[in-house]
Amino acid sequence: MAYISESCSTCHRTARRTGLLGYLDLYRQRRALLSLDDARLEDLGLSREAVKNEANRPIWDAPAYWSH
Repeated sequence: MAYISESCSTCHRTARRTGLLGYLDLYRQRRALLSLDDARLEDLGLSREAVKNEANRPIWDAPAYWSH
C-alpha cells in the first residue's frame, strides 16, 4: 500500500528524525490530514477514505523510505 505522504518534503524531514520524535511527527501529520476539509483534500488529490486509512495506520507503520 502506498503512503499518501511519500513525496512530501515535510515527511522527508521527519524521516531524518529517529526514534520517538519521528514517530510522534508522523502521528501529528496523520492527524492533521484528518482535520483538512474536503476542498483541501481535493486540492491535494486525496480522498477522504484514503486519508482515513492513512490516519488509522499504527504509529510504527512508517513509510518504507524511513529504513533507507
